[in-house]
Amino acid sequence: MVQKYILAHDLGTGGNKAVLYSSEGKLISKAFKSYDTYYPYSGWAEHNPQDWWEAVIESTKKLLAATEINKKNIACISLSGHSMGIVPVDKEGKLLRKTVPLWNDSRAIDKAREILKLIGYDYWYEKTGAGFRPENHSIFKLAWFKENEPDMFNSTFKFLPTKGFITLKLTGNFISDYSDASFSGLMDINELKYSEEIFNLSGLPVEKMPVLLKSVDYAGELTKEASELLGIPAGIAVINGGVDNACTAIGAGNIKENRIYNYIGSSSWIAATSAKPIINSKIKIPCYAHSIPNLYLSQVSVFSTGSTLQWYKDIFCDKENLQAEKSDGNVYSMIEKNASDSPVGSNNIIFIPSFRGGATVSPNSYLRGAFLGLELSHNKNDINRAVLEGISFELALALKEYINLGMKSKDIRITGGGSKSKFWRQMLADVFGIDTILTSIDQEAAAFGAAAIGAVGTGIWKDFSIVDEIVKQVDVSKPDKQNVRVYKEILHKFKYAMDKVGEINEFCLKNQ
Repeated sequence: MVQKYILAHDLGTGGNKAVLYSSEGKLISKAFKSYDTYYPYSGWAEHNPQDWWEAVIESTKKLLAATEINKKNIACISLSGHSMGIVPVDKEGKLLRKTVPLWNDSRAIDKAREILKLIGYDYWYEKTGAGFRPENHSIFKLAWFKENEPDMFNSTFKFLPTKGFITLKLTGNFISDYSDASFSGLMDINELKYSEEIFNLSGLPVEKMPVLLKSVDYAGELTKEASELLGIPAGIAVINGGVDNACTAIGAGNIKENRIYNYIGSSSWIAATSAKPIINSKIKIPCYAHSIPNLYLSQVSVFSTGSTLQWYKDIFCDKENLQAEKSDGNVYSMIEKNASDSPVGSNNIIFIPSFRGGATVSPNSYLRGAFLGLELSHNKNDINRAVLEGISFELALALKEYINLGMKSKDIRITGGGSKSKFWRQMLADVFGIDTILTSIDQEAAAFGAAAIGAVGTGIWKDFSIVDEIVKQVDVSKPDKQNVRVYKEILHKFKYAMDKVGEINEFCLKNQ
């Protein structure tokens, strides 16, 4: 029997990861190509979509160069992409703006407030499940473009999501999927179709949006032009794929109801799978369509975790960076080693890690990071530990929202870059009060999820149940009862401190 392969791409905020899986779910090869993020103004964050396409091309070539497979045996290409992207293109697929807003771009905060007065915030959330900071959603970025860049807006044929732009480059088709559209703030979460009422109230034209299909649906075939650039045969099936959050859920094993996972990357989230949308108007938990038909995911997010840790490393850890260079070691491991010399609770330092503003558990867009309780007696080890604990506390508050909704789980799967650290997984087990599990997929969760969608979409796999056979449990960190008690007390102080820091910073920024 001829071996078939699935080529998948995971378009992240830091770069594109290309992976090649066998039909049995074995990782054959992978490659990564980074691209830049631009911050032209306060609150703005942008990518150049052409950088995504060039990264797809380069990572594909690099990946295939490391293998000896017959390229004719590539059964399909499938995609994962970061959410809330809006890429303006004309009828020929030409990019109409060099750079486009990322998911965390908040330029549309005033437009969000203006439009939500017309729609009603609670109604909009209950209709769409759009529970992130409103200004991050595509609907308000589109409204901002309509007002501030009318010529570009009127010239646009379709506004595509991140992976939709790559699908266009691969196939020439203007499409998206339900999981990605869930983040637009324009789709009815129950009906899985664009909401005419939302479009009418927001004054946006629905005809400028792409056609919606299932994640597992056929998106088209690889064009001759794209095949020449990628170095693979034309005509290969392109499967629609899903938003990165949904693909990561598949890679983490969230393929059935009542499963929970925690992704720790530059940003982080805790997500749970359900058969029906989980809508909670009090805290507005984001809810979106899963890439697996007939399932939903709800997600409580933290906007700055790994990026906060990287900032701390770059600004304050010259000594650790130097030690890592001399020993050819990992600077983060050295930060953790020093942190382990500080007691649980970091000698009463509280670190607020919200460098990109508040998220679901404290949705104040003016919230920023802070160290609280510093004394002359504190040392670098205390501060190192406080940074890791602060990120962990905000994640614990996210998990607590699911507990408040009645969801019960004896464990949580940890994925993403943060999952590599045994020290951090143990800290999370103590802060969460439940087992944390490392799986064999680990950092490839989103890419594997995209590959799984491709395998099901082409009929290589009959359904997603095979994921449970492929994703293996590698390590379990069990909570220390004493540490759980200490962290439980600190968590209340942390939440109080985070809310107050948000209030203080909002006052300061509004009264400059």
